[in-house]
Amino acid sequence: MPSTQNNFERTIVRTAFMLSKKGMIKMAYNLKEYAKKPERLSPGHRMCAGCGAPPVVRAILRGLHPEDHAVIGSATGCLEVCTYIYPYTAWEDSFIHSAFENAGATVSGAEAAYAAMKKKGTLPTDKETKFIAFGGDGGTYDIGFQSLSGAMERGHDMVYVCYDNGAYMNTGIQRSSATPKYADTTTTPAGSVKPGKLQFRKDLTMVMANHHLPYVAQTAAIGNFSDITTKAEKALYTEGPCFINCLAPCPRGWGYKTEDLMQINKMAVETRFWPLYEVVDGKYTINYIPKENVPVSEFLKLQKRFKHLFKPGNEWMLEDIQAEVDKRWEELLHLAEMK
Repeated sequence: MPSTQNNFERTIVRTAFMLSKKGMIKMAYNLKEYAKKPERLSPGHRMCAGCGAPPVVRAILRGLHPEDHAVIGSATGCLEVCTYIYPYTAWEDSFIHSAFENAGATVSGAEAAYAAMKKKGTLPTDKETKFIAFGGDGGTYDIGFQSLSGAMERGHDMVYVCYDNGAYMNTGIQRSSATPKYADTTTTPAGSVKPGKLQFRKDLTMVMANHHLPYVAQTAAIGNFSDITTKAEKALYTEGPCFINCLAPCPRGWGYKTEDLMQINKMAVETRFWPLYEVVDGKYTINYIPKENVPVSEFLKLQKRFKHLFKPGNEWMLEDIQAEVDKRWEELLHLAEMK
């Protein structure tokens, strides 16, 4: 691969293009404009200090154009119980609390209702309303997958955002299908009998890409938030069903210090554990390629849930995880036609 191509691929693309039925729309990331956008999630929420979900939500909502309204639904989980405690709400837009399993169905129903009312003339047709569903990995990868898959298959004009914290954090840190292999959780405790969870994590971003959606992306809140907000804007203003998977570390479940949140996000990306990429109408694009092959252990060692992996005699677990990370990275390179 030519060095000039390497240099290009190793940068987070700040100018992206989106294809829609209305033509080509150029989207450029401007940090000054980003900072001026109004907050749509107020600071009055009760999420834990160091939680990865609030930065994700704030960055996603900043992808909305200031003049547009949003209808937001959230599955039961940490985000919902900490941002909407009756009679208080941290949401500036219309908000719907869904059950654990049906955020996709609820928001797709709202989108269909708005479309019907516009057709009947009971809602103005010159005002833009965006429909966004948020769910943790428990309410997305597992319990809510059926309603998510159904909403995407039906073609609703909405965006589903998963904030992936790798377990059922709200109910006691039980394993989910997003939990990485060998992680210590309350239902997969690491000990002398078993070394934690025994299965590799489900690759939901790839699963959603195979729904043949117009836009699918995987992202994280790193750097100046260029990647996550650019992808949010593209998803919100692409016609049809779109999906975004965002890494959202949990200080309680992962076991890290409050101030280490951004470092955790960074190392997840630098070690290729959590690649940044997007799929536009079936075409894969990797948005960032690390300059060095940083071992996945640099990401794992920052978390108490993996502390047993670093005990003498457990090197094979680190090797097993590294082999899977390398395998999935190679598969992604092939899909992006870079190998």
